[in-house]
Amino acid sequence: MRRFIFMCLLALGAFLVPARATCQGMPVYDNTNFITLGKQIIEAAKQTENLIKTVEFMKQQKERIEKVSNVVKQLKAVRELARNNERLFDVVRNDVRNILNSPYIKPEEITRVSQSFESIIENSLEDLDFVQQILSSDYLKMTDAERAEVLKERETRSKEMVAEIERKTKRYQDIISFREMQDKINNRATNY
Repeated sequence: MRRFIFMCLLALGAFLVPARATCQGMPVYDNTNFITLGKQIIEAAKQTENLIKTVEFMKQQKERIEKVSNVVKQLKAVRELARNNERLFDVVRNDVRNILNSPYIKPEEITRVSQSFESIIENSLEDLDFVQQILSSDYLKMTDAERAEVLKERETRSKEMVAEIERKTKRYQDIISFREMQDKINNRATNY
């Protein structure tokens, strides 16, 4: 029974569908709608082209900003390196001179003291030469980011050298003050 009903509906549907399709007639196209659609597509293409140009321009500007940022980082690192080296030289010029001229430093200690400070200054000068080579010559073939990283490492190293030289200076000044106090105690006038 179900099969019979299904077959009847199928046959009825087959006869009615073509009749409906033929009743509609020929489709009519409106030329104004077609022209408007064409204009909209052309306008969308122009906007897409402008958008692509804008994206390319933004990419170029981003690259330029990154380059400038790397150069600024390099300049800051070089400035900090110069400050640290200036501090090193000032400490050596003033404090080490006072240490070496102290009567409480023994003659055999003078060479040891001067050599310890000399090695730090030599390392500092070597770092400055290396930084100059990095910045001035192109034989290392480094990108700006790699240069900035190397400069940052050298800056950290120079800070460590400043800390080391200040620590040594303080140690020698403590030795001098201890010997001075010891001398005062040993040579004090007794009132008994």
